[in-house]
Amino acid sequence: QVQLVESGGGLVQPGGSLRLSCAASGSRFSINAMGWYRQAPGKQRELVATLTFAGSTNYADSVKGRFTISRDTAMKTVYLRMNGLKSEDTAVYFCNAEGLDYGLGLGLPFNIWGQGTQVSVSA
Repeated sequence: QVQLVESGGGLVQPGGSLRLSCAASGSRFSINAMGWYRQAPGKQRELVATLTFAGSTNYADSVKGRFTISRDTAMKTVYLRMNGLKSEDTAVYFCNAEGLDYGLGLGLPFNIWGQGTQVSVSA
Protein backbone atom coordinates (compact mmCIF):
# COMPACT_ATOMS: atom_id res chain seq x y z
CA GLN A 1 0.00 0.00 0.00
CA VAL A 2 1.39 3.38 -1.01
CA GLN A 3 1.59 6.06 1.65
CA LEU A 4 2.56 9.73 1.69
CA VAL A 5 4.34 11.53 4.49
CA GLU A 6 4.63 15.32 4.48
CA SER A 7 7.04 17.49 6.40
CA GLY A 8 8.35 21.03 6.49
CA GLY A 9 5.42 23.07 7.71
CA GLY A 10 5.67 25.64 10.45
CA LEU A 11 5.27 29.26 11.48
CA VAL A 12 6.93 31.93 9.39
CA GLN A 13 6.72 35.71 9.15
CA PRO A 14 5.23 37.42 6.10
CA GLY A 15 7.77 37.49 3.30
CA GLY A 16 9.51 34.41 4.61
CA SER A 17 10.12 31.05 2.99
CA LEU A 18 9.41 27.40 3.69
CA ARG A 19 10.02 24.16 1.85
CA LEU A 20 7.53 21.32 2.12
CA SER A 21 8.46 17.73 1.34
CA CYS A 22 6.26 14.76 0.53
CA ALA A 23 7.74 11.28 0.40
CA ALA A 24 5.93 8.31 -1.09
CA SER A 25 6.60 4.82 0.23
CA GLY A 26 5.36 1.33 -0.51
CA SER A 27 6.40 -1.96 -2.01
CA ARG A 28 6.28 -1.43 -5.76
CA PHE A 29 4.58 1.49 -7.40
CA SER A 30 4.90 4.15 -10.03
CA ILE A 31 3.67 7.71 -9.80
CA ASN A 32 2.14 9.61 -12.68
CA ALA A 33 1.59 12.91 -10.92
CA MET A 34 1.97 14.54 -7.54
CA GLY A 35 0.64 17.77 -6.22
CA TRP A 36 0.05 20.08 -3.32
CA TYR A 37 -3.31 21.33 -2.16
CA ARG A 38 -4.27 23.48 0.79
CA GLN A 39 -7.26 24.07 2.99
CA ALA A 40 -7.72 27.16 5.11
CA PRO A 41 -10.20 27.24 8.01
CA GLY A 42 -13.74 27.48 6.72
CA LYS A 43 -12.69 27.09 3.10
CA GLN A 44 -12.63 24.29 0.58
CA ARG A 45 -9.46 22.46 -0.32
CA GLU A 46 -7.81 24.11 -3.31
CA LEU A 47 -5.06 23.27 -5.74
CA VAL A 48 -1.68 24.87 -5.13
CA ALA A 49 0.60 23.15 -7.64
CA THR A 50 0.87 19.88 -9.54
CA LEU A 51 3.69 18.10 -11.33
CA THR A 52 3.48 15.20 -13.76
CA PHE A 53 6.09 12.51 -14.31
CA ALA A 54 6.80 14.12 -17.67
CA GLY A 55 7.61 17.37 -15.92
CA SER A 56 4.53 19.46 -16.65
CA THR A 57 3.56 21.86 -13.90
CA ASN A 58 0.40 23.72 -13.00
CA TYR A 59 0.09 26.47 -10.40
CA ALA A 60 -2.77 28.33 -8.81
CA ASP A 61 -2.75 31.95 -9.94
CA SER A 62 -2.36 33.07 -6.33
CA VAL A 63 1.04 31.35 -5.98
CA LYS A 64 2.56 31.81 -9.44
CA GLY A 65 5.98 33.39 -9.22
CA ARG A 66 6.27 32.64 -5.50
CA PHE A 67 5.96 28.85 -5.20
CA THR A 68 7.92 26.17 -7.06
CA ILE A 69 7.09 22.48 -7.21
CA SER A 70 9.88 20.01 -7.90
CA ARG A 71 10.71 16.36 -7.43
CA ASP A 72 13.52 13.88 -7.09
CA THR A 73 14.61 11.84 -10.11
CA ALA A 74 12.57 8.78 -9.19
CA MET A 75 9.50 10.89 -8.43
CA LYS A 76 9.18 9.35 -5.01
CA THR A 77 9.52 12.72 -3.29
CA VAL A 78 7.98 16.04 -4.28
CA TYR A 79 8.86 19.42 -2.84
CA LEU A 80 7.10 22.76 -2.64
CA ARG A 81 9.36 25.76 -2.23
CA MET A 82 7.33 28.70 -0.96
CA ASN A 83 8.83 32.18 -1.11
CA GLY A 84 7.26 35.52 -0.32
CA LEU A 85 4.72 33.96 2.00
CA LYS A 86 1.61 35.95 2.81
CA SER A 87 -0.93 35.65 5.60
CA GLU A 88 -3.43 34.31 3.07
CA ASP A 89 -1.13 31.33 2.46
CA THR A 90 -1.94 30.10 5.96
CA ALA A 91 -3.54 26.67 5.63
CA VAL A 92 -3.05 22.96 6.05
CA TYR A 93 -1.11 21.76 3.03
CA PHE A 94 -1.85 18.30 1.70
CA CYS A 95 0.20 16.19 -0.69
CA ASN A 96 -1.57 14.13 -3.34
CA ALA A 97 -0.27 11.39 -5.59
CA GLU A 98 -1.75 9.26 -8.32
CA GLY A 99 -0.20 6.28 -9.98
CA LEU A 100 -0.16 2.50 -10.15
CA ASP A 101 0.40 0.07 -7.27
CA TYR A 102 2.17 -3.17 -8.26
CA GLY A 103 2.29 -4.53 -4.71
CA LEU A 104 -0.04 -7.41 -5.54
CA GLY A 105 1.47 -7.96 -8.96
CA LEU A 106 -1.26 -5.91 -10.61
CA GLY A 107 -1.07 -2.32 -11.72
CA LEU A 108 -3.90 -1.04 -9.57
CA PRO A 109 -4.54 2.70 -9.88
CA PHE A 110 -4.41 4.80 -6.76
CA ASN A 111 -5.07 8.40 -5.78
CA ILE A 112 -3.98 9.12 -2.22
CA TRP A 113 -3.51 11.98 0.22
CA GLY A 114 -1.01 12.69 2.94
CA GLN A 115 -2.00 13.65 6.46
CA GLY A 116 -1.34 17.36 5.93
CA THR A 117 1.13 19.82 7.37
CA GLN A 118 0.26 23.19 8.87
CA VAL A 119 1.71 26.36 7.37
CA SER A 120 1.08 29.53 9.35
CA VAL A 121 2.18 32.96 8.15
CA SER A 122 1.99 35.62 10.83
CA ALA A 123 3.99 38.50 12.25
